[in-house]
Amino acid sequence: MNQPRSQTLSRSVNDRMLAGVVGGIAHRFGWNSTLLRVIYVIVSIASAAFPGILAYLILWLLIPNEAD
Repeated sequence: MNQPRSQTLSRSVNDRMLAGVVGGIAHRFGWNSTLLRVIYVIVSIASAAFPGILAYLILWLLIPNEAD
């Protein structure tokens, strides 16, 4: 649980469901990625899903891959 945090924000290569955006955010801040995914889905559905999907796609394009 005490894994070193990465200094920069990047999409996760190992902890991904789609593009690794949420996994990368969770690793950067030391949060539980599963819990963050659940919270993200709930907030997205509560806001009619479109803003959450749009935000995910934008982050997918802006956040570099961990391997790069």
